[in-house]
Amino acid sequence: MADSRFAIIEAQGLQFRVAPNEEIIVPHLDKEPGADVTFQRVLLIGGDSIQVGAPLVQGATVLATIVGHEKGEKVTVGTFKRRKKYRRKIGYRDSRTRVKILDIRV
Repeated sequence: MADSRFAIIEAQGLQFRVAPNEEIIVPHLDKEPGADVTFQRVLLIGGDSIQVGAPLVQGATVLATIVGHEKGEKVTVGTFKRRKKYRRKIGYRDSRTRVKILDIRV
């Protein structure tokens, strides 16, 4: 049976459920692809037994490596002023980082 261990981490204000050898997409991290990153804010570790933090699990870290950077889906925003013939359409794409989880350490 595969490793049933998982963790819930907080990365830049968002919470993610992660497991070893899994890829997740987090908000943009300012590091190069191939660099290692450690997430210190571990809220829960699960598997055979569950450790719940209050609010963080003491001494727990999640080790990951950056796979690459990408852009999110386009968000379109329209604005107008009535009776003035003023209309603008603006698009925006957020930068994201794809991360591969290597290990969950307690």
